[in-house]
Amino acid sequence: MATLLATPTPLGRRALALAPGVALCLAVTAAAWALQGVEAHLLGRAWLETLVLAILIGAAVRTAWTPSGLWKAGIDFSAKTVLEIAVVLLGATLDARSIAREGLALVVGVAGLVMLAVTAGYGLARLLRLPPRMSVLIACGNAICGNSAIAAVAPVIGAESEDVSASIAFTAVLGVVVVLTLPVLANLLHFSNRTFGVYAGLTVYAVPQVIAATAPVSPLSAQIGTLVKLVRVLMLGPVVTVLSMLNFAERRPVTTEGEPAAARRTPQRPPLHRLAPWFIVGFLLLAGARSLGLTPLALGAPAGNLATALTIISMAALGLGVDFRALVRAGPRVSAAVTLSLIVLGLLALALVRALGVV
Repeated sequence: MATLLATPTPLGRRALALAPGVALCLAVTAAAWALQGVEAHLLGRAWLETLVLAILIGAAVRTAWTPSGLWKAGIDFSAKTVLEIAVVLLGATLDARSIAREGLALVVGVAGLVMLAVTAGYGLARLLRLPPRMSVLIACGNAICGNSAIAAVAPVIGAESEDVSASIAFTAVLGVVVVLTLPVLANLLHFSNRTFGVYAGLTVYAVPQVIAATAPVSPLSAQIGTLVKLVRVLMLGPVVTVLSMLNFAERRPVTTEGEPAAARRTPQRPPLHRLAPWFIVGFLLLAGARSLGLTPLALGAPAGNLATALTIISMAALGLGVDFRALVRAGPRVSAAVTLSLIVLGLLALALVRALGVV
């Protein structure tokens, strides 16, 4: 027994590596719960939900102190894997009637929205004199699913690592800003829970961030928002296919001897997991199982509660990962291109919601 403890297994070593960062995220989560309780006691209600407080407290900690490598693995695990598990669990709460109510018009509308947003985003970036590849990365990141879209598109267009880093850096920070401000905007526009879910699914970058933005409003908003967002994510495959067909990436230059120079990356097909992440597949499988009556309805509430708890932990990790200095590193033109593209996406989404008469 002592030998086993002295020489941990690979799984044990992994757990030990994750423990400090996960514990920090749990501490931030506990602080958010406590602060919400104090807020409700003093003000009569919680004006800032635990999800939002977790992000803000995490960001405050990150501003005052930069976690070392000891904490990074656990923070990254909480921000990504824990949140992906929450997305899968949300599938067990999805009501099939919600899917039927949205109809084909919304699916077609989402596809059209993505195409318009990609075109507009690319045009804005080029007007700001950004390179073509970076313009494509920004446009696809805003229109589809943030960093995941950037990572999937980059090898197809032969993007340089500097372009990818700059695009992802600002998108990561702006994604958190969107999660925090979208509920306020929805309140100003007097959105119903259903309308807010559709709008969040049309505008928020990542599937987990949709949950973070909609869960404090209502379970219906979270379910509809996730469903609409998944339709957006599924557009990544057609967009990547089109970019591959256009052969956007430049060919490697050829020297006088006829040998290719290594100045540019050649386009590559992204791996399948970039186009169909495991947590989206899991979400759809659980949603399908519930729709077919293969899972007990009684599991819906516990699964939803667990998904919410995991999301709060992940929002703490997201806050701990927010580096506002990334805004400076990205540069003013990249910042302007991403921000303007997001504003255009928001306006297009609002027009679509109004046109479909979502109530």
